[in-house]
This record gives sequence, C-alpha cells and structure tokens, in this order.
Amino acid sequence: MSVMRPLAVAALAAAVATPVAAEEKEYIYINPFAAYQLFDSKRDLSESGTFGVGLEYRFTPRWAVEAVYSRANADRKDAPGDSDFDELRLDGLYYLADAEEAWNPYLAFGAGEADFGSGPVFTAGTNHDETRVNVGAGVRYNITESVSLRGDLREFHGIDESTFDTQVSLGLSMAFGRVVGDDEPMVMDADNDGVADSTDQCPGTAAGAQVDSLGCELDDDNDGVANSQDECPSTPAGASVDGRGCETDSDNDGVVDSKDECPDTTAGAEVDASGCEGIAETVETIDLRVQFPTNSAEIDDTYDLEIQKVADFMAEYPETTVEIAGHTDSAGDADYNQSLSQRRAEAVAQRLTDNLGVDADRVSAVGYGEAQPVEDNDTAAGRAQNRRVEARIQVRR
Repeated sequence: MSVMRPLAVAALAAAVATPVAAEEKEYIYINPFAAYQLFDSKRDLSESGTFGVGLEYRFTPRWAVEAVYSRANADRKDAPGDSDFDELRLDGLYYLADAEEAWNPYLAFGAGEADFGSGPVFTAGTNHDETRVNVGAGVRYNITESVSLRGDLREFHGIDESTFDTQVSLGLSMAFGRVVGDDEPMVMDADNDGVADSTDQCPGTAAGAQVDSLGCELDDDNDGVANSQDECPSTPAGASVDGRGCETDSDNDGVVDSKDECPDTTAGAEVDASGCEGIAETVETIDLRVQFPTNSAEIDDTYDLEIQKVADFMAEYPETTVEIAGHTDSAGDADYNQSLSQRRAEAVAQRLTDNLGVDADRVSAVGYGEAQPVEDNDTAAGRAQNRRVEARIQVRR
C-alpha cells in the first residue's frame, strides 16, 4: 500500500488545489456513504457493512475525479475472529447528464490499495495488502443545488490473488464549491440591457429599451433623441429638433424650419404652406407622369420633357411659383410613405432647377404621403392613380 496511498493523496490534493481554468461550471462534493460488501470466497470473509467518504472534483459537466477512503470489520466465515479492512482508491467518473439536471447517472472506473489487517484473511493464513481495480455505475439525484443522494454499484478485481469483490453503496453528497472558469467570467450587466457594464457607455438605460452594441438607446432617425422618447421618429436628416424629436418652428407659424421659406414672419400672421405671409393660390395643377422604381426616388433625364411643361408655364408667367407635390397610395407604413413622397418631390424639383433652368427660389417640394388620395385605395386602379407627382403653379394674393 506504500505506493498507491501517496499517489491517491497527491491526486486528492491536486483536485482541491487545482486553479479554476475550465470553460464550464465546476463542482466539488463531499460524498459520505454506507455500503454492503461481498468478498470473494478466497478471502474467507463474511459479507460486511462498509463505511467511507469520497472527495469528488467535477471539472467539466460530464467528467469528475474522486478520491475515496472506506473501512470495514469483517467476520471470518470458517473460523473464529475477524479482520479489519481499509482501502484508499482514486476513481474516474463519466456522467451521462449535466450537473444542473435532477438525475445524473454515471459510469465509474478506478484503482486503489486495500489493506486486509489483523487476522488471517486468506486460506494461506497470511495478512495481505492488495491492489484492486474497479468498474461500476451509479446515479446522483439532486435534491437541491447543494444536496444530493448517490447510489453506486462496483465490482472490484484484486490483481494479486485474482479475487472478485462486489460493493453496493448509498450516500448523501454535499456540494461545497461551485465556481466559474477564468475563460468564462461572470458578466455584470447592472441595467439588464444585454451589454456588459465594462463596455456599456449608457449604463442607466430604461428597462426594456432597445440598445446598440454600446448599450445606448437606438435613434433610428439620428436626430439625437432616442426612439423611446421620439414623438416624430422620421425627421429628415440634419433637421433641427426639440426635446420630443420633432422639427423646430422658430417663428411659431406652424411651418417647421426646414420647409419655412419665410423664417421670420410676424407673430400671429397667417401664412401659407411655405411659411410666408399671404395666401398662395394655386392657379394651375399639372400632373406629371413620372414613374419611379419601387421604393426609390431616383430619376434621370427620361422625364425631362414631361417636367419641361412646368418650366415653360413658369417662363410664360414669371410671377408664379410652383410647389412640387409628391403623393403615395396607402400601402405600407404611413411615416415611410410620407418620407418617400418627400424624396420623390425633391427629385422632380431638382430636375426642374438644376437641368431646366427654373430659379430655385420659385420652386418648393412637399411630400404628402398618403394623406391626399384622389381615388379609392381599396382597388389596384385607385392606388395607381394615388401614386402621383403634381406641379401646383401658384401666385400669392
């Protein structure tokens, strides 16, 4: 026993002292048990109760190593007297389920040194230290996270005398250590937004708010106001907004600054859609047969002849201005339709000023989205009529 005992003790010490570096959760159990042992007939020993304790280190979800000490006092079968028995062994265990599951069946194998003490325990009449190997199976049932029951069945083979002993045991296990490996550190996330505190640049986000990879609330229209507080979620890029995320109206005339062609109107004055005093009367409306690709606001010179009709009219009547009005049908999201109609109106207005020579001061672009249908949106033909661009020729009265 002088060789196996130091090896087993060293392995037990290593199991306790090994630094935690695994990627999964690790457990250490104390496993006291009571057992019933049937000895090989060569030993001349009666069946005997056995008691012991194991120290188990479960270093992955499925693998564990256990150092076990057991002891018994067995009566002789064919002669008066008894014999002390003690064993120190080292076992490997392979679990068939993860540690967090209620039932944890396992397979086991190991080796150790058994000491049959005072009294002749072999027919030869000599005391004996014997190396034994073992195989077996068992099951652990988790009562709580830290307390479990364990049943075990082992078959032992004594190498020196070719003996076969059987042991069945039942024990109560206590988990006194549970750690997380260095490769999988515990992640702290104080505001529960899914971004670790170490990288969270907005550590106090409201519960349930959508955040980006930096832990800050999303701002889809990039106006500086988070989505959860943005009452106008589709403001144009670069527009000045207030605390609600809506475009500012510096002169309080009801026309936002980005569309206000007269930004300093007198307080209380009646203004038109361009923010200017007086009422612009539409004297002519020209429907422009301009077709855009689906979900696009891009056009080229294909429709310049169509748009030229507006340029010719304005050249003939230099006192007029024109509002290029974009419209959509009701299919899709209303905010998106408004934005798309605005971009399409701006594309036509740009062709009118950049390519056809109309003074930009006489041209404005307004997207009305689905707000001004001319036909029923419930039919395909009606929706086609509602997807239009108009040139509203105006004079100010």
